[in-house]
Amino acid sequence: MRLWRWILLLIAVAAVAAFGWHWVADDPGYVLVRLRGWRAETTVVAALVILLLAWALITLLWRLARWPFGAISRRHRRVSQQRLGEGLVALMEGRHGDAERDLQRASRFEALRGPALLAAAEAASRRGEHGRALEALAEAGQSAPRAARVLRARVLRRDGKPAEVLALLAPEADSGSLTPGGWRELALAALAAGDYRRARTALEPLQKSGALGSRGYAELEAAVLVASIRNAADGEALNTLWSQLPKSQRRLPAVIDAYARRAAGFGLVLPAMDELESALRREWSPLLVETWGALGNEDLDARLRRAEGWLDAHPNDAGLLLALGRMCVRQKLWGKAQQYLDRALALQPGAGVWEALGDAYAGQGDAVLAQRCYRNALAFARGDAVEPLPAGLRPTRLDTRPIAVEERDEHGVPRLRE
Repeated sequence: MRLWRWILLLIAVAAVAAFGWHWVADDPGYVLVRLRGWRAETTVVAALVILLLAWALITLLWRLARWPFGAISRRHRRVSQQRLGEGLVALMEGRHGDAERDLQRASRFEALRGPALLAAAEAASRRGEHGRALEALAEAGQSAPRAARVLRARVLRRDGKPAEVLALLAPEADSGSLTPGGWRELALAALAAGDYRRARTALEPLQKSGALGSRGYAELEAAVLVASIRNAADGEALNTLWSQLPKSQRRLPAVIDAYARRAAGFGLVLPAMDELESALRREWSPLLVETWGALGNEDLDARLRRAEGWLDAHPNDAGLLLALGRMCVRQKLWGKAQQYLDRALALQPGAGVWEALGDAYAGQGDAVLAQRCYRNALAFARGDAVEPLPAGLRPTRLDTRPIAVEERDEHGVPRLRE
């Protein structure tokens, strides 16, 4: 398609040239130049050609005259670009001292000054030289003020000065002109300073920008909301905060878990249980079902029956088995508790399972095994090796394979597995 366009363009140019030649040939015009007795006569076309040639000759002479000076400038630019590239590679490789040196040298070229100084400040910050980083950022602010401000906030946050970060970024945040990197630094600094309201206000601009990606934003959002809930002063403040959160944020499992535990801590067990059960009806979550089983002693019989009904649909869920084991311990159903906890331990060992198993043995008066389970819970939490229970106290051939869930078609007939 491009070839046809070029052909059509050439045809059009040829046609214009042909008609123009006939038009000029009829009357080529007349130009007379007279200066101090010197006289020159020619046609208009020839005069135009002479002017174009003179302009080309002057341009060529000017470039030849500038070439020796331009060679120095071109070499300076080439060397600076090379140093910038080497500095960035050194920064990524962790050679922060080499990176800072090369980037500082690259900043001597005016066109690269801003990016080179920003990268040099980052290299100095990673070395722990926060003073040198701030000095480089003060110079970089003349070329790239917004980027320098964001990086200054990052350096201050790394240096443990979140209050200074908030003072630096608050004016732009209030005006809504903060960059995505600035909103992230504002959220992290507010989180470190305990200003959770300010941290929550940074979430919406970050979500709209999409700068963090879905996973990065989800992690930051959960951290901000969980911290806000855990630091609620009382039950009234907690409920006020919960009611103000958007519905999408009130459906995050980590946020629901934090709310339920904080509400139960204030004695609001029923609202906590309602939120957990509503969330579990929407979408199954091992985290929430474990929390649901750990909260309160109200109506344990009905809750145990409900949980055992869930076991039919989720037989391989270690969190549900742990919740069942804990409820059985509270009801002193030692045999059922050990059955659930043994299977949970076989599927997914954890400190919580060992602790609940210790409660079961303690309830039966076996202090030695209870202490061993508690020690195992602490060891597992620290990442140390656990001490297994005596072989005679556990089923000799415990099936650790996940229980298969029977699949049925729309008529209720079991499906055959391939």
